[in-house]
Amino acid sequence: MNNEFDLVIRGAKIIDGTGNPFFLRDVGIEGGRIRAIGKNLEGRRTIDAGGLVLCPGFVDIHNHVDHGIVAFPDAESYVMQGVTTSVVGNCGLSMAPVDPKRADMARRYLSPFLRKEGTYSWEWRTLGEFFREASASGIAQNLAPLAGQGTIRIAVKGFDEGPPTRQEMDEMKALLAQCLDEGAFGLTSGLIYPPGCYADAKELTELASVLKTHGGFYATHMRNEGDRLLESVAETVALGEANGIPVHVSHHKAFGKANWGKVKDSLALMEEARKKGVEVTCDVYPYVAGMTTLTSLLPPSALEGGVEQMLRRLADPEESRRVREGIERGVPGWENWIRSLGWGKIVISECEKKKQVEGLSLEEIAAQGGLDPCEALFALLRETDGVATMLLFGVSEEDLRTVVKHPLACIASDSWVNAPRGGGKPHPRGYGTFPRFLKTFVRENGDLTWEDGIRKITSMPASKAGIAWRGLVTEGFWADLVLFDPEKIRDLATFSDPHQYPEGITHVIVNGEVIVEGGRITGRRPGKVLNRQPQG
Repeated sequence: MNNEFDLVIRGAKIIDGTGNPFFLRDVGIEGGRIRAIGKNLEGRRTIDAGGLVLCPGFVDIHNHVDHGIVAFPDAESYVMQGVTTSVVGNCGLSMAPVDPKRADMARRYLSPFLRKEGTYSWEWRTLGEFFREASASGIAQNLAPLAGQGTIRIAVKGFDEGPPTRQEMDEMKALLAQCLDEGAFGLTSGLIYPPGCYADAKELTELASVLKTHGGFYATHMRNEGDRLLESVAETVALGEANGIPVHVSHHKAFGKANWGKVKDSLALMEEARKKGVEVTCDVYPYVAGMTTLTSLLPPSALEGGVEQMLRRLADPEESRRVREGIERGVPGWENWIRSLGWGKIVISECEKKKQVEGLSLEEIAAQGGLDPCEALFALLRETDGVATMLLFGVSEEDLRTVVKHPLACIASDSWVNAPRGGGKPHPRGYGTFPRFLKTFVRENGDLTWEDGIRKITSMPASKAGIAWRGLVTEGFWADLVLFDPEKIRDLATFSDPHQYPEGITHVIVNGEVIVEGGRITGRRPGKVLNRQPQG
């Protein structure tokens, strides 16, 4: 027997990630890479594909896996749905850089996102130091880090709402340059979240100039996804055009019923920008509900000074009255989800200190406590130290379908790594995004061919992020692969019962090692922290 290859996948229906038609071949893997694609290949180990689809491992361009990878190094909820590479540090909320003087401030702010917060040392200072700690005991999937504008701002000026001084701006630019030199793939922003939202266009442009010099792309949770959606897309496009850098709109949507239908106009803006030479793209998760921190329901000024200051404001009658007025009257430029959705469309998803409210809307919580909804919100934030997340039901099915089908959109989860032992009621996208997309929009709706659908979750996000040697089934590329049954692949996770793995994925391979076999996690951790330099 010829033992040329470590592993041979035999008789696969290969959808290679390019968008080209499928073909039937064997794949030979040696040294973690795809070394041959042909017929009658032999190896020391063989997986009989039996006509199942073999495609590149899924590349999730927008998620928050870095907030939980220390607690869940096997990344169960992600690898079980076929994700072999996660692009992390999104929405401006990377885990580094950290200034020692403001480390506790950063930790408190990020705590709603963290899985098992106590597992982190918080002794790192740079992006490189964090990922060395995160991967010390091995990780199951690859991570491609981004630098967060919000985290950088915290490191330099905390939660000060004012514009940066010249010295502070130079410090922020230096921190971003350091992150990029350490291998970060770009810069992200979360322009609805303090302190990211305190940055104006001038500040963002200065940071973007660092990308122009050092390389990398800019991804943004835009300033507004509701009433000012089109203005926010225009701001993103202008940043890319002014600096000559690739830009990317995260989890694109039109939020709130009054704004449904606007995605046609926002996508048209992106199309026009590309005609002018601006490399703009977007991603979308295949659900009508989003998820974020409960503190995001407060006006930005309520978070000035950080979480501790926010809690003091909510405990003070006069200060809390002003916060309430901001919610009820609105604040110019601020996306007010309470006004656009209503209290009944906002549901608590995870709340460790008050588990009994998980799965209840703020309207229901208020009724149970005999409070008005605003009082109930403030009370819940005080009782939980602001550590809670929520689901926001505000997207139309038609808009979702429009974005999913669009050639400029790839698919992303926008979730955290989870495992059944993690508890709570996280968004089901953390378990089901990619099987749901393939089941619903490819197999059932026929909105996309299998070849186009696979491209949207493999080569397209890999190319946008600048991830080399991944996202295609081709000789020389790293063997990140997924084997699945196209007739059976489906998500099982729901909003009421989210901790359920999908069906139909038989094998997941990362860097040539099988991490899911027969639909079960093997426990191997061959993942790598990637860097922006070509992976040789």
